[in-house]
Amino acid sequence: MTCRRLALGLAFLLASISLWVLWGYVEDLLLVSYVPYYLPCPEFNVKLPFRREKPFQPMTQLQYPQPKLLEHRPTELLTLTPWLAPIVSEGTFDPQLLQNMYQPLNLTIGVTVFAVGKYTCFIRPFLESAEKFFMRGYQVHYYLFTHDPAAVPKVPLGPGRLLSIIPIQGHSQWEEISMRRMETISKLIAKRAHQEVDYLFCLDVDMVFRNPWGPETLGDLVAAIHPGYFAVSRQQFPYERRQVSAAFVAYNEGDFYYGGAVFGGRVARVYEFTRGCHTAILADKANGIMAAWQEESHLNRRFIWHKPSTVLSPEYLWDDRKPQPPSLKLIRFSTVDKDTSWLRS
Repeated sequence: MTCRRLALGLAFLLASISLWVLWGYVEDLLLVSYVPYYLPCPEFNVKLPFRREKPFQPMTQLQYPQPKLLEHRPTELLTLTPWLAPIVSEGTFDPQLLQNMYQPLNLTIGVTVFAVGKYTCFIRPFLESAEKFFMRGYQVHYYLFTHDPAAVPKVPLGPGRLLSIIPIQGHSQWEEISMRRMETISKLIAKRAHQEVDYLFCLDVDMVFRNPWGPETLGDLVAAIHPGYFAVSRQQFPYERRQVSAAFVAYNEGDFYYGGAVFGGRVARVYEFTRGCHTAILADKANGIMAAWQEESHLNRRFIWHKPSTVLSPEYLWDDRKPQPPSLKLIRFSTVDKDTSWLRS
């Protein structure tokens, strides 16, 4: 009996040692670290367990062929980027299926627009067209930044749709207004929007919706292809080409040229994106530099490093001064014809 107990004890001891050695091996194999993700708001200051990751290293010299929107046939658009992001256009999605998928989620979609100076004249057509076509059936929160709240017209809003008028300082130069947009949006998210919306789109006010814009546009990080450069080579894109600028893009870089009038995504990703662009803008300002196309140049530089998860075709960012090409079956959102020199004077 004593020998049997001794044998059982020895077996138990060996099993315990084996499990301890095995756990040490597994612990080394599956290292888990707590990576803090800090924002200046308590709800984002949550430590989440992630597998240990290497810090992000931008590969500015990575060379690969340019993806071309009209690469296959001149009347049919490319539907997938080389990094497997969908390119959204008419015919690439089922509106009813997406409605059935997203409607039960009770999402709130935010929209930021800036109406400073003479651009207040575009508020009414923007809001009226948005009420007709933008995210119908969803809760929508418009954040309207203006130097003149009294100039905001009374536009009837549908159920579950809100308008917040946020006073901002006016500037004598339109370039300064443009450069401060990224800063203003990131501060809005940190202060309140992270608690109020699930997704946020940042749109220009001098545009109107012409056809439905729905949940097909939702994604972690969303970019829209500029209507002026979707059929040209990357060497012709109006990137910032001066190496002294934080927005510099070499001639062998770039996927599409994205418009600054439309971008968005999940609110946390938009925060990261706008904060990153603002930091780069400050770096240029400290060196006495203004990028070629202000915040749009920095937006394009950042989209090269941080690829959008959803790309919108020029259907979602058209220019009314251009004839509609056969490759675009539907125009959903477009700039209105206007006297730009008068607006910026």
